[in-house]
Amino acid sequence: MTEEKQIYTIEDLTLQATQGHGISPPARLSVFGDPVGHSLSPQLHNPALKACGIDAQYIRVHVAEHNFLEALGAIKDHGFLGTNCTIPLKFAALDACDHVDELAGKLGAVNTICFEDGKIFGSNSDGPGFLRAIREAFAIDAHDLRIMILGAGGGAGRAVTMQCALETPERLVLANRTREKAELLRAEVAPLLEDELIHAASSRLQVADWSNEGLEAELGNVDLIVNATSLGMKRSDPDLIPAHLLQPHHLVYDMVYSPQRTKLLSDAQNAGARTANGLSMLLHQGAISFETWFNREAPLEIMRRSLEDASTS
Repeated sequence: MTEEKQIYTIEDLTLQATQGHGISPPARLSVFGDPVGHSLSPQLHNPALKACGIDAQYIRVHVAEHNFLEALGAIKDHGFLGTNCTIPLKFAALDACDHVDELAGKLGAVNTICFEDGKIFGSNSDGPGFLRAIREAFAIDAHDLRIMILGAGGGAGRAVTMQCALETPERLVLANRTREKAELLRAEVAPLLEDELIHAASSRLQVADWSNEGLEAELGNVDLIVNATSLGMKRSDPDLIPAHLLQPHHLVYDMVYSPQRTKLLSDAQNAGARTANGLSMLLHQGAISFETWFNREAPLEIMRRSLEDASTS
């Protein structure tokens, strides 16, 4: 191989195709996923690495779940500093680490791995990245909000739900197409809010029916609505919330970032609500990963401009 690829494979890594074969700077960081071609992480990290004078490149690697340990061993052997892990590998990453930080343990998933002294260390930048994104977009902390999470039973929804619970918000409402998944997560989250719930009404932590009637019953007592599903990426996707239920006081955060203006965000804006899309979460979780690998502040504005350029190209 004599030229850079858009997506690498385990075979590329095993053959050391990323090491000294026409790639400059050398690959030292990556994102694992299946699929992974949609990831904007290289466009986010490579300008940051260049700006900081770090002789390294960030690449995409297609990794199926059953090949995760093989791929992790390959990059470790070839001198990588670490990797990000996206769907569906965050749970496999949790199990593969020698050490997992407290937050990743509570979130139940790892999306950032670094290698140090032959050991594998895992952390999770999704939750903290979400909090930074909300603070930046709406100038308010999760602690002071009444929050509804759509898709609370999924991987991204679980991480955001756990992170919000750790912030002890004014109210936390979970909604999922499969109600049983939301109920299971509610039971897991409840101990994190136990002290708060002792002094609050039982409505402080709720599971809502994902129906027009169920959403309508809760949305009057919600400030922040979070879409943690993938719905909205296709024009044919069903509405998450009927437009007439959105109100001017709502803050609407859609974790989908392609397209940048989903049907949910359009409806919310038409209702007078303030909105933000998932690019800001991608930016901030990437910055936290950068800080984890290099123990230095990430060049946030460079990363922001690069991400915005990549998302519109």
